[in-house]
Amino acid sequence: MSVFTRRVRGFRLLDLVGIGLLVTVIVGVYLAKTLAGRERAEIAKIERQIKTEKARIRLLQAEVAHLEQPGRLERLSVTYLKMEPVTAHREATPDQIIDLARAGPPKKAKAVSAVAGLIDGSNGVPGVPPPPPAEANPVRVAQAQAPAKVAR
Repeated sequence: MSVFTRRVRGFRLLDLVGIGLLVTVIVGVYLAKTLAGRERAEIAKIERQIKTEKARIRLLQAEVAHLEQPGRLERLSVTYLKMEPVTAHREATPDQIIDLARAGPPKKAKAVSAVAGLIDGSNGVPGVPPPPPAEANPVRVAQAQAPAKVAR
């Protein structure tokens, strides 16, 4: 008896092997299709995130363009910082520029650190606001008053 003609419970062995291979191929294709569908969904999700982030970037770029408008900055500097354009009498002459270049950069004052200022007890510490005066917010104690008599 050869392998091609051998029978198991009424079926040829070759038929059983063929059916087994067919089932294996069907299950493999189904699993591959399922995994591909999951990856497709994940790719679509990431593409939506990219689209949302690009829209957000465009919005932020538009906001930066609005905030950096020279006219707006000029209005804010005049309104809040009391700045004004430099007049001609405040500009330096070429001789003054040469003198400034020879003098070098201005001397920097040594800044006191916040910790050193607290240890030394100095009044002005850069970067740390001074405490409010003691009388700025006085604490008032509520006094009990006798109830007023009602006249009848």
